[in-house]
Amino acid sequence: MGLREYYPPIEPYDTGLLDVGDGNRIHWETCGNPGGVPAVFLHGGPGGGLLPDHRRFFDPARYRIVLFDQRNCGRSLPFAGDPAVSLEHNTTPHLVADIERLREHLGIERWLVFGGSWGSTLALAYAQAHPGRVTGLVLRGVYLVRPDDEAWAFTPAGAAHLFPAEWSAFRDAIPPGERDDLLAAYGRRIEDPDPAVHLPAARAWIGWELAANTLLPVPPPDLGEALILAFARITHHYISRGGFLPAEGLLAGTDRIRHIPAVIVNGRYDMKTPPDQAWDLHRAWPEAEFHLVEDAGHGGSEPGIRHRLIEATDRLAHR
Repeated sequence: MGLREYYPPIEPYDTGLLDVGDGNRIHWETCGNPGGVPAVFLHGGPGGGLLPDHRRFFDPARYRIVLFDQRNCGRSLPFAGDPAVSLEHNTTPHLVADIERLREHLGIERWLVFGGSWGSTLALAYAQAHPGRVTGLVLRGVYLVRPDDEAWAFTPAGAAHLFPAEWSAFRDAIPPGERDDLLAAYGRRIEDPDPAVHLPAARAWIGWELAANTLLPVPPPDLGEALILAFARITHHYISRGGFLPAEGLLAGTDRIRHIPAVIVNGRYDMKTPPDQAWDLHRAWPEAEFHLVEDAGHGGSEPGIRHRLIEATDRLAHR
């Protein structure tokens, strides 16, 4: 049997903007079977927003698929591509509360939670806060946002060894005297109201973020200036603050969710979220099914990763 392909493209049957407080409205959509098994998709980034292919990890005949753009990205309002938009009320506890408010708004009792990369972080945080609302978890490219995980991504001791040209471009966008703390230096520039300052910094930030997304290089997406700035602002906002997670981290909360059926999928050559994070989660949660895909990196669209994810949603639909 060959690798599973995406389900065919599908359009939403319902959409809306949900007021979640603090002046924020999140864009949501529902696809598939209105009477099917409820599932919610949590996108990555943070600040990545939804893509049409995100709908295609689920059998539309069996699932009621819920997707939404997290605060200040995608089609949610206000949009972080405007440098005047504050991110003060954009934190992990806010996003967890948004997921729960959306569940209540749609009249869903319990649902499957699917998240990749940052979406896996948010899925774990939500499940630990609301375990009674989760029927199952599908987690890809596990991101625990621990200090060592950030050191891998943003210091010369980590992924820079494997992507030297890309790291040099990222580092060299900052003057030599400020390179001791690249995160802080980028933060000052990305949040500068002057486009002549924030746009070059945002482009360099996104260039490094996208450098290691897949096992084999793919052309970078063609993003407009507002999208680049929004993604850079939100991603930096979270990464520079430890993901707004409790000091003990996400592994400490696994006992609250070990009864929930779960599938963990990670690429062997994932350079964004190396597989030690998924392995550490599996060791803390041995009941969770664990798949290390040998010929894959970070991207959810890579054939081996996609196969395992769709296989998981198919099996969990029966539960």
